[in-house]
Amino acid sequence: MSYTADPQRYDSMKYNRVGRSGLLLPAISLGLWHNFGGVDVFENGRKIIHRAFDAGITHFDLANNYGPPPGSAEENFGRLLAKDLKSYRDELIISTKAGYEMWPGPYGDGGSRKYLLASLDNSLKRMGLDYVDIFYSHRPDPDTPMEETMMALDQAVRQGKALYAGISSYSADQTRQAAEIIRHLGTPCLIHQPSYSILDRWVEDGLLDTLEDFGIGCIAFSPLKQGILSDKYLKGIPDDSRAAKPTGFLSKDQINQETMGKVKKLNEIAQQRGQSLAQMAISWLLKDERVTSVLVGVSSINQLENNLEALNNLEFSREELQQIDDIAGR
Repeated sequence: MSYTADPQRYDSMKYNRVGRSGLLLPAISLGLWHNFGGVDVFENGRKIIHRAFDAGITHFDLANNYGPPPGSAEENFGRLLAKDLKSYRDELIISTKAGYEMWPGPYGDGGSRKYLLASLDNSLKRMGLDYVDIFYSHRPDPDTPMEETMMALDQAVRQGKALYAGISSYSADQTRQAAEIIRHLGTPCLIHQPSYSILDRWVEDGLLDTLEDFGIGCIAFSPLKQGILSDKYLKGIPDDSRAAKPTGFLSKDQINQETMGKVKKLNEIAQQRGQSLAQMAISWLLKDERVTSVLVGVSSINQLENNLEALNNLEFSREELQQIDDIAGR
């Protein structure tokens, strides 16, 4: 099956500037954390990525350890790039990360220059690329000096193996420190990737303000809190859900009575807005201009289509925002 992109793929997507950079990202980006690894059906992931690009999603987010098994999401994405998207490479933003354990021994984890640069080389080989658009430090490493981690990101950019540098899951203070170091080196921090959702609000306690101060973009992952902020678990845990899978990061004990009580109340607000809960959760993030893009993870084209419809209603009344904050305990 050959693939030709939809000529109207840029007509309906909204694109936002990343901080104070020259780069634009789609309001909705596709994350390959789940559903695109070696344990998954390749053709299903392929169809999802085709539909995403046809809808104007130009940004595909990976990491060295995405799978399972680790590395397999990059391998599968590399196969798809070579087969279907090679001629569209200049229209794509491809990101990867390093920071979590990837191979045995003292050099396969953390934030050292040794690990980060070796991992990036391996990621490029798996995907068949000369460069990625964004290379992230996937998490701060308390055992590695921040200067060393930032020097590795700077080196990756100077070598042409990455166009931009980013960080993920750094606190406000760590972000400020990292941004100051890497800016001094001559490679500004482009973007921060934190977890952020209606029910996960830690970034509001200083991080978003820090990103604004430094002109750094924000791309939120787990906007649906691993699917909790959807209609999937309103009546229990389906057999085909992420919480039911042994390979996922969502455990059954997270689907508890207190959380689901909040989810059901949020779902009522979403219904009043004429949205699904997932759509409202995405719209709610994009209401803040400091949020450049929202990373969605989907297992089907139907889920992707549902998420894309969030862009049709991004406005919230003051009353709706207050109700959401009250339910979330903010």
